Amino acid sequence: MSETTSVYQAYQGNTYLFGGNAPYVEEMYENYLANPGSVPDNWREYFDALQHVPAADGSDARDVPHLPVVNAFAERAKQGGTRVVQAHGADSDLGRKRVSVQQLIAAYRNVGQRWADLDPLKRTERPDIPELEPAFYDFKDADQETVFNTSNTFFGKETMPLREMINALRETYCGAIGAEFMYATDQTQKRWWQQKLESIRSKPVFNAEQKKHILERLTAAEGLERFLHTKYVGQKRFSLEGGESFIVAMDELIQSAGAKGVQEIVIGMAHRGRLNVLVNTLGKMPKDLFAEFDHTAPEDLPSGDVKYHQGFSSDVSTPGGPVHLTLAFNPSHLEIVNPVVEGSVRARMDRRDDPDGKQVLPVLVHGDAAFAGQGVVQETLALAQTRGYSTGGTVHIVINNQIGFTTSDPRDSRSTLYCTDVVKMIESPVLHVNGDDPEAVALATQLALEFRMEFRKDVVVDIICFRKLGHNEQDTPSLTQPLMYKKIGQHPGTRKMYADRLAAQGLGNELGDEMVRDYRAAMDAGRHTAERVLTNFKSKYAVDWTPFLDKKWTDAGDTAIPLAEWKRLAERITTIPESVTPHQLVKKVYDDRAAMGRGEHPVDWGMGEHMAFASLVASGYPVRLSGEDCGRGTFTHRHAVIHDQKREKWNEGTYTPLQNVTENQAPFTVIDSILSEEAVLAFEYGYASNDPNTLVIWEAQFGDFANGAQVVIDQFIASGEVKWGRVNGIALMLPHGYEGQGPEHSSARLERFMQLSADTNMQVVQPTTASQIFHVLRRQMVRNLRKPLIIMTPKSLLRNKDAASPLSEFTKGAFQTVIPEQNEDVVGNAAKVKRLIACSGKVYYDLVKRRTEMESLEVAIVRVEQLYPFPHKAFAAELKRFPKVTEIVWCQDEPQNQGAWFFVQHYIHENMLDGQKLGYSGRAASASPAVGYSHLHQEQQKSLVEGAFGKLKGFVLSK
Repeated sequence: MSETTSVYQAYQGNTYLFGGNAPYVEEMYENYLANPGSVPDNWREYFDALQHVPAADGSDARDVPHLPVVNAFAERAKQGGTRVVQAHGADSDLGRKRVSVQQLIAAYRNVGQRWADLDPLKRTERPDIPELEPAFYDFKDADQETVFNTSNTFFGKETMPLREMINALRETYCGAIGAEFMYATDQTQKRWWQQKLESIRSKPVFNAEQKKHILERLTAAEGLERFLHTKYVGQKRFSLEGGESFIVAMDELIQSAGAKGVQEIVIGMAHRGRLNVLVNTLGKMPKDLFAEFDHTAPEDLPSGDVKYHQGFSSDVSTPGGPVHLTLAFNPSHLEIVNPVVEGSVRARMDRRDDPDGKQVLPVLVHGDAAFAGQGVVQETLALAQTRGYSTGGTVHIVINNQIGFTTSDPRDSRSTLYCTDVVKMIESPVLHVNGDDPEAVALATQLALEFRMEFRKDVVVDIICFRKLGHNEQDTPSLTQPLMYKKIGQHPGTRKMYADRLAAQGLGNELGDEMVRDYRAAMDAGRHTAERVLTNFKSKYAVDWTPFLDKKWTDAGDTAIPLAEWKRLAERITTIPESVTPHQLVKKVYDDRAAMGRGEHPVDWGMGEHMAFASLVASGYPVRLSGEDCGRGTFTHRHAVIHDQKREKWNEGTYTPLQNVTENQAPFTVIDSILSEEAVLAFEYGYASNDPNTLVIWEAQFGDFANGAQVVIDQFIASGEVKWGRVNGIALMLPHGYEGQGPEHSSARLERFMQLSADTNMQVVQPTTASQIFHVLRRQMVRNLRKPLIIMTPKSLLRNKDAASPLSEFTKGAFQTVIPEQNEDVVGNAAKVKRLIACSGKVYYDLVKRRTEMESLEVAIVRVEQLYPFPHKAFAAELKRFPKVTEIVWCQDEPQNQGAWFFVQHYIHENMLDGQKLGYSGRAASASPAVGYSHLHQEQQKSLVEGAFGKLKGFVLSK
């Protein structure tokens, strides 16, 4: 007889069981596998038939699948449906009730939070949930004193009367904290939460001093808002009034994290409560904040930003030592800061060699509407457990004011029950907590941090509160929410309620008023309100950015490498161990690269790129490259990761040559990212913002994929330095080129980057040779200048032999912002040249081919490889080489209203000589980046190339 059969027969023999109980029995079997003592005796007898031998490690855990048992229950359900098979005797009835008790416990763990006391405004009635009522399980009043086994719970007793058990369940799951965690598939995590909550019945225990400290934090939170409301009437500040318990949560989180060994905390949050955090948590001097309100703060940035977007950093004392706090700069795009924070944390983890995130903690603060509504939240959550982007778990705090942005009706704000439901995609637990119970808020925060530190997973504290004022202080929310704001007007305030509560406990009737007076006095004096702030501490892990400040972009840096070093590196990165069997196509690529390394063939794009990476890591500069399919390369030109064709497991058998360049090299990291642009690019921006010595690259699969990350480009990459003084050296590789692949796979939207270029904020380049990509990548690190680098990388040029470079161009020279005319016959007859064609990118090779067909020596072709900052000096030098030029043509693949034309025409005009004219040759203006018909593409391409040599037409600029 099989074990499954014997269990099934035992199941059939107990007539109080029925098929509808199968989900609960399944959970009980999972509990049994983890700990046999956690289930009632009668169940343990059934399950013991499956396993009699303890686990190999000596624990009670069983490594047995529960599918056979579940299938047996399902089969029983088919035979008997949900009908209870009647049997004789009291034992049968008691057995049925025992099953019902287990069902009741499971119901409270699963949906008990629906009955929790969470809303300070008490606007909604308790929903009808029959599963939480004893009558649903046919319990009578007479059953209330019946004693049942509690071995499946953590209430501290082996047996309890039903009445007491129900009270314990309601105290635990229906009080001021409503917990959601039962959807997790990890049984250990579920039992962890059950133990933590049930052992204390979700009730915090704080001593008198701790309670006074909580009141002091509430007083500070309320005090700042009321002071600003009185002194700066009507000015925007995005008040925290109604959500003051958030400051209690932040204080508890920081102090508890420090006690657990965390040394850095990076915080991302939008506007609501930001000024409060700056002053009362991070310790920004109130007088400095007042100066910003009074418009007397120093204006030391070209652009600057409003006060509720500003970042800040400080050090605070905790029981475990100093903790460095960083509040990330954040634009109005709310949740976009999330992946930036995660990238910043990952850089700090790598700098500390802290792969599990034990020393660095990301904290993200959300609004309820934004958390549910903005897609970057989901994208960031999707990164949480991946190898290249994990930060050891994030603590999320939601300031849930129940109204969203301005006038949101709950029926319109989201399609989910809770604003936090998106986190269920990664099985993160959620603690909903009543913001009017600051002790419960502190407890929820403690538990959330403990969970994060234990399991290295994201966790959410949803502080359900309200917003006393409007979205901003010029808003009147009662226009659209009269009922809500009538209740808010009657609310005494969280601080007052808690002060009265402590007074009733005998902790002083005047305590609350004294704290209010003391805080007001500190405000009037502009003094610190965060007592634990340290003023003279500096971590050894702090980054020194001074070497990269106030540098000129014209410094090219020494990017060539000696021939001997070239050959040594080339041999290292083209040698594949015998234990690895590459694909035949990849083997050919590496064989060809080996020949290029020896100088036997010109160097192609992939080899030039690889040698740039190899030389950087050999010199101590880490390289981090991420994006969709960037290990292989979208156009299969890179092959940075070699996959062993004879490997036996999917997660083994790869070899990365660039990780084996030299014995003491810097790390080379290449990551095939999730299918995300916005979150991944923001993550890499955050990483680069905290590590100036790592070459951080994000590569789009096609250049137009940057469209999905435009907020990051606009709000951080292009403007971060002039708004916030944040220097950043991130590089973007955006495949760009008109190859007849249609409107979505042609353009990286060069015009957008040109439009965003000002104040020498970034570099926009379009290299056309292998040596150029080599030098520009090395230049990004070798010179002491950190500006975002936007590279319009090619597609067809990756394998174009004309784009390959001789070895000599790598062992000498540098990145050329302008590549002069290369044809010696044209240069030798410079006096005959009447027209100069300026261009950028792939079209150069089409123009050269056409000129060769025409056998013309009267046209010079010049490549502008750096479009911004525009290389005026180098371009003017080319014009002077051909003194008889009367016509200049800008030729581009892109439509006239796109590409670089509208921007470079002014730069070119500035360098033109008297009597010269400037014209355009390219595609006509278009609403779409490119056509989708191959024949039409070919016609347009032929026309624009011929037009570059023909009569100037249309709009012509004259000097």
